[in-house]
Amino acid sequence: MKILHLIPSLRSGGAERQLIETLKYLTKQDGITCDVVVMSDDIYYDYVQDLDIKIYKVLRKFKKDPFIFYRFYQLFKRLKPDIVHSWNSMCSLYAMPATRMLGITFVNNFLQDAPANLKVTDKEWIRAKLTFPFSEVIAANSYAGLEAYKVPNNKRACLHNGFEFSRIGGIADKETTRDQLGIQTPYVIGMVASFSENKDYTTFVDVAQKILSNRKDITFVTIGDGEYFEHIKNRIKPEFQANFKLPGKQKRVLDIVNIFDIGILTTNTRVHGEGIPNVVMEYMALKKPVIATDCGGNRELIEDNQTGFLINAEEPDQLEEKILLLLENQELFEQFGQNGYEKLKNEFNLEVMGENFLQLYCKLIS
Repeated sequence: MKILHLIPSLRSGGAERQLIETLKYLTKQDGITCDVVVMSDDIYYDYVQDLDIKIYKVLRKFKKDPFIFYRFYQLFKRLKPDIVHSWNSMCSLYAMPATRMLGITFVNNFLQDAPANLKVTDKEWIRAKLTFPFSEVIAANSYAGLEAYKVPNNKRACLHNGFEFSRIGGIADKETTRDQLGIQTPYVIGMVASFSENKDYTTFVDVAQKILSNRKDITFVTIGDGEYFEHIKNRIKPEFQANFKLPGKQKRVLDIVNIFDIGILTTNTRVHGEGIPNVVMEYMALKKPVIATDCGGNRELIEDNQTGFLINAEEPDQLEEKILLLLENQELFEQFGQNGYEKLKNEFNLEVMGENFLQLYCKLIS
């Protein structure tokens, strides 16, 4: 069985992480060949080179290059894959005509989010409507995503993300990481996310400053970059700057997550709904209690009042309340961390995810 995976790049991101973890599993299975097609030279996950796969590049000569459709057709005709698996809406649009002309089974797997209010003018919604009728399977990493995009029941598949626990084996010593970041406070609360309109760093920073006005024993850490980085950084008042660390995009994210006491993910639900956030799985793998916005696939990963807290996007005071509750209740803090670890290990591990992909492919081929 030969599977050809399509993705714009191998930069840092949720879909990219899920693809890499899937490839790690599939390349170990007898009779399975996986190759990857990218549309740029941007490769963040450089260890993909260690896997037994080939990476093909289909590059656009300019932004609206019409010949890209023909380049996909030529590549598919030459490689003769049994299944083309697209991880991005743009890739789905470009590849769909070639799969139809060549009779190749098409898995359309670009649903990595679960927006609450999709508009008919939204780019992803338009691409969904254009490609769904020509897809054998339409997959999402959450049930919430399938519902948000109104995927037909006879074509839907939920393929939850999986976490590879071997990733936590080589994490740096906590004190070393704290020293590198210059952190001296007893507590560290952090958020790993892009500084984009999809994430609600405004609430994170404002609530942090409200807490710091009463206590100075916490350092708030943000990991990531993006167009709103400077705007958020400038929102921090001078008197609180010593209790914030904004190191930007980092390669060894787990080293930093390991020093968190609480992992946060606040989402701008006006424009975005989470699928299954990889960063929340990283929090859980390191036994961190999680506080996240109650939206999309977060409800499938986080059990409210069991592994963490789900908070209302319209009530930022809930974030402050839950942070203080966890810091002041050590038993609850430890229980949430352990519960989250067990849930991840039992339901969202790499083997479960990989087997779900494998069963889907076998079903399609048979």
